[in-house]
Amino acid sequence: MSEHSGCEDGKESAFSGVLLDVATIDQGDLDLSALDRVVSQWRYYSHTQSTEVLERIGDARIVVTNKVVLGRPILEQSHSVQLICIAATGTNNVDLDAARERGIAVANVVRYATPAVVQHVFALMLALTTRLPDYQRAIANGAWQQHERFCLMDYPIRELAGRTLGIVGYGELGQAVARVAEAFGMRVLVAQRPAGPATESRWPLEQLLPQVDVLSLHCPLTDATRSLIGARELDLMNPEALLINTARGGIVDEQALADALRRGSIGGAGVDVLITEPPRQGNPLLAPGIPNLIVTPHIAWASREARQRVVEEIAANIAAFQTGTTRNRVD
Repeated sequence: MSEHSGCEDGKESAFSGVLLDVATIDQGDLDLSALDRVVSQWRYYSHTQSTEVLERIGDARIVVTNKVVLGRPILEQSHSVQLICIAATGTNNVDLDAARERGIAVANVVRYATPAVVQHVFALMLALTTRLPDYQRAIANGAWQQHERFCLMDYPIRELAGRTLGIVGYGELGQAVARVAEAFGMRVLVAQRPAGPATESRWPLEQLLPQVDVLSLHCPLTDATRSLIGARELDLMNPEALLINTARGGIVDEQALADALRRGSIGGAGVDVLITEPPRQGNPLLAPGIPNLIVTPHIAWASREARQRVVEEIAANIAAFQTGTTRNRVD
């Protein structure tokens, strides 16, 4: 934990703040001065366990959390809190009803990670399309060094140009991915909103899946999207199709995906999110021997630039609250 004050007179600011899990944002590579400009005294904690939350909030007026859960019991005992800043877009770790009842404002951050996520989507897509992990392993195993020709072509390489990308979730991220896909020469199809009405510009999922060469998920995890992509949906995809999931783990049935990859009913998958993170008890997608699968540890959002934007957005939300302006409010 670190505590510092920017007050010239040494008095605690009326808007003193606590950041409960700064290590989930800052790895020592960010500039936090924007926070100091809006709050004169901060208490920074690297991580906070559930049993430590109430004590660490103490008399703070502003609480910043990324993943630390602020449920009703905590909020009902946090008598000084006026503003909760979530260092992410998702709000599931804060009891919004309890905050509203107690008059606590809640603000999140949006659009901070779009370039990073789009970049990661295409990093996964390109690595799978060009079979980079397979060729890297082949070189590590000496296959190229012992080959009779100048190039090793053991794994079929495809191009993105002329292929069809299906997008589930056509908000900020889905639209940004679509723009880059079109620059690659891909055709883009957009899925109908889960449980939403049919429209002329959006395809029902069961009609979209057989047409796509790549399916990229960008929808939130809700009751309507939980296990949206299961065994039935995977069977509808063509055997060379790729699945990219940088949204939420629960959207995909992980065992069904592992099974589909093993039997070759889809061509590959790039996954940045799992149902349980970190996967301390294992996960079907972490089992050995699954072909053409790339799993990354929930880092699509985590470029240094994106994390710096999180800091700037939190500071802007606090500044707006201090002047009575509504900004990124979710309560």
